[in-house]
Amino acid sequence: MFRAHAARSFHDATSSIPSVPNPYVRNEAFVDSRRRQTIISLLDVLSELSHDSSSDNDANLPSTSEDERDVPTVDEKLQVAGSESFNKFERRMENLDKELRNFANAARQLGSSVGILSSAFKLRERLTKLLFLFRENAATLFPRKISRQPRETLVNPNLMDRRRTWRGHQPSLKSMVNDGDLDPESFPGQFAGFALDVVTFLNCLNEFPEFTDEAVNTSMHAFEVDLQYWASCLDEYKGQFRYPAVQRYIHDLTSEIGEHVDNITVNLSMFTEIGVPTIRFAQQHAAANLLNLSTVATFFSAVTATTLQFSYALTDGPLEKSVNAFWFSSLVFSIAAAVNSLLGLTWKQAMYRSPGHRVPWWVLIWIKRSPLVFLVMSVACFSAGLMLFTYATDQGFVTSTITTVFTAVTSFGLAAVSAWFASERWIFVQRRGHVWLEDVINEATLNLIRLPMMLEMRKIIRYCNRLILAFGGLLGRVSFKKVSGVVTRIRRKTHPTLPTTQEGPAMINLSPQFSMSVCSEFTERPNSMEGRASDENESSRRAIARQRFKGAVRSVIMMQQAQSGMQVQSFLRPMMPPRTPSFDRNSTNGMSPIRFSSIGLGAIRGPRPPNLIPKLRTLEPMQDLMVHTALVRHLQFSPNGKYLATSSWDRSSVVFRVGETLTTQAILVHVRGFIGQVAWSASGHLLLTRLTRGMKIWTAEDGICKKTIERPHSVSSVAWLPGSETQFFSVEGSDVFKLVLDSYHFGRIQLHNVAVTPDGQRLLGVGPLLAAPNGLHPSRSARVEKRIIVFNIETRIFENHTPVVNDVRDITISKRGGNVLISFEHKTPAQLWKMELVRDTKDREHPFAQIARLTLRHTYLPKAQIDFAGPSYFGGKDDQFVLCAGKAGDIHIWERDTATLLHYVKPQPFNGDLTCVAWNHSTDDPFMLATGSHDGTVRIWTTQPDCTSDDGSYIERSISTPALSPGFCG
Repeated sequence: MFRAHAARSFHDATSSIPSVPNPYVRNEAFVDSRRRQTIISLLDVLSELSHDSSSDNDANLPSTSEDERDVPTVDEKLQVAGSESFNKFERRMENLDKELRNFANAARQLGSSVGILSSAFKLRERLTKLLFLFRENAATLFPRKISRQPRETLVNPNLMDRRRTWRGHQPSLKSMVNDGDLDPESFPGQFAGFALDVVTFLNCLNEFPEFTDEAVNTSMHAFEVDLQYWASCLDEYKGQFRYPAVQRYIHDLTSEIGEHVDNITVNLSMFTEIGVPTIRFAQQHAAANLLNLSTVATFFSAVTATTLQFSYALTDGPLEKSVNAFWFSSLVFSIAAAVNSLLGLTWKQAMYRSPGHRVPWWVLIWIKRSPLVFLVMSVACFSAGLMLFTYATDQGFVTSTITTVFTAVTSFGLAAVSAWFASERWIFVQRRGHVWLEDVINEATLNLIRLPMMLEMRKIIRYCNRLILAFGGLLGRVSFKKVSGVVTRIRRKTHPTLPTTQEGPAMINLSPQFSMSVCSEFTERPNSMEGRASDENESSRRAIARQRFKGAVRSVIMMQQAQSGMQVQSFLRPMMPPRTPSFDRNSTNGMSPIRFSSIGLGAIRGPRPPNLIPKLRTLEPMQDLMVHTALVRHLQFSPNGKYLATSSWDRSSVVFRVGETLTTQAILVHVRGFIGQVAWSASGHLLLTRLTRGMKIWTAEDGICKKTIERPHSVSSVAWLPGSETQFFSVEGSDVFKLVLDSYHFGRIQLHNVAVTPDGQRLLGVGPLLAAPNGLHPSRSARVEKRIIVFNIETRIFENHTPVVNDVRDITISKRGGNVLISFEHKTPAQLWKMELVRDTKDREHPFAQIARLTLRHTYLPKAQIDFAGPSYFGGKDDQFVLCAGKAGDIHIWERDTATLLHYVKPQPFNGDLTCVAWNHSTDDPFMLATGSHDGTVRIWTTQPDCTSDDGSYIERSISTPALSPGFCG
């Protein structure tokens, strides 16, 4: 407007001067357009300079141009953060795929590796499908940063499926990658299949008994549990996987899946470097044993066959026949040992052999034990035949005797060693490797000696020895003297003589004076040093005390007023006060849930009031109210703006009357229990205070307790019904009770807070999922799923389930009902969701039935990462602001519809961190908010009133101080 007026003035001025020729006579249109463009450009430059100069005067806010660019900047931050998260997840999945490929190449050298190879290829195929689905999901959410991948470029990494095509034609890509598995609705099935593939791979990995890695087992078991949990939870969102809320939740799961993938990648890499060589060494060792047995058996069969040439013709007598029988048997056994050794060696080295637990027991025994048994039997038969051969050929007596004795000795040794081997195997199986065979033999020997029969035999032996010593004659006496000498020497060694007195003075030579002097040297010096240090510390303490005396007066007074035993040890976030908005169906700020890509583009909804930012700049503390001696848990203004109610951990709630200065209206004392929340009724005449297991209803004027309601379970939140003075909701675990008429069960959701739409038809709640539909729970490293629930009170139907990953704690609905503000724990910023009514496609009986659907509109990002104190709130008379407070004392105020940061209040220099914040919705002239702190102080913030405003104010500017009305309820 200003630029058009300047252009017209310039045109009129040039046309009114007579000495200046009129340019419009020759080329009016051309010259006029050039001059207009020059003037407009000049005005734009002047406007930018004026904005820059005005922004220098504001230290808390960026320039106006930054405000206008704040929305795309926030959206750009979200796009960049989302793309970085997906790229990190993609790198993690690619690293796992690379590690699986390396493991498969290394495992080819192992026997019985076909199972682990097949499971590894299936796992790689699953990773390819999941990565494609996550990319499609991310490309939908962040189209400017993530590009889609054509399905034609997908390659199936499962080599087991490719080998089937070598004998025939090459299959198409459609047969290699099934298109049905790449639909977003297949996410639950893909997660369940992923869990099954992980378990299959782990089972195949544990089929190698030579090496067991507990780290791999732990990480994969935890991943399998979480995958089944996510698959069960996602199964409830069938038909909604193209909704932005569900897509965002799936994208948020990439961080937790990526952590599991990283753990498995690291453990699998260590298994490839350590486990595979260990397994290979063990298998090579077993194969070497079989190879040695085969070599020995082959050599021994050659020896047996050679010796048979000397006896096969001897068939006359029984000795000759026995010799041939033993040697032929030895030859058979040696050949069987050699052949079975080669068979076992080939079987152990085969990659396609079955694992040990999938082979019949008799096959395992035959392959593993038969070569050694046959070789032992062959040696025994050969030795027996050799011994008989010496007698059959009439060898000499010495030759026959020596051969027989040596054969008996070697056979006994062979039998003893074989028995020892068999006993070791039996003890290992019976005792699980906890004890050795020698320990068992020693234990059995001790038990045998302790038997009564053995004790009697020992007594008899001792009695016989005494008789022999008494009647043995001279030999017995000599023996007795020798024994006596031995006993004497033993006694001397056992009881040596005591030390003489000459050793005593050597022990007393230590002078006591010397020891005392040493003690005094090391005891007096520290005392002197302590004296000097104590003087210095005393002087420093006095100096510090003098410097901090003024600042400590306030804390000392607070401590003196505090009740004994009440110490605040932890900080809990206050619960969200209920709102009473009306559902706005004709809001111009609404958007279609189908057009998700236009969320960021349609952020600016209308012109901002020109005096809004300057007015917020005048926001400053007006009054400090020191009425509590402990942490302020929650506070809330009444709907009519006349009262402010606070709740504290000092078991009291205070009602203030709002005016130019706030004055105490009533003090509501509670005998037992901490006050967690205050909630005003729609008229502002009744106040509801929530205790741990109950609630109390008070009158605001005189602070009288009208009713006390006890509940059997813990109450986490309360909310008045819109327009009601007698009914309210009580949230108790997974149930919501309408006191005192009805109750609503929310199944597996543990509700933290609820809010009611202005028409009283729908109930919105937030909280974590207690268990998946199949009863599973996530592992310790994974977070449980949280949900935003929309429940229709009239039809008792859950209209919408919206999953979120972060710890959601509070929910607030705007006055018109179309906007829902969600608050999270710790450092997660608040989010604004749009609630719209859409046609219920599942209800075929009622074609015009509608259900509510939530769509994410904005995320209110602060300029720096902060730790939020309590929930976020709507601010302003029309809920046009979003208000968040940090624990350090800073306050952020955003514009609701554009997510533009309007004002930032730096941390104030007062004691105590912020715990809660509340906005006075009754008026915008002036703006008023209240904050509670950790030390019990309530601070009131206001702006300068606009004298030119015609809006009425509910704040009473001249009001007499009422009499203090203490309320008490036992």
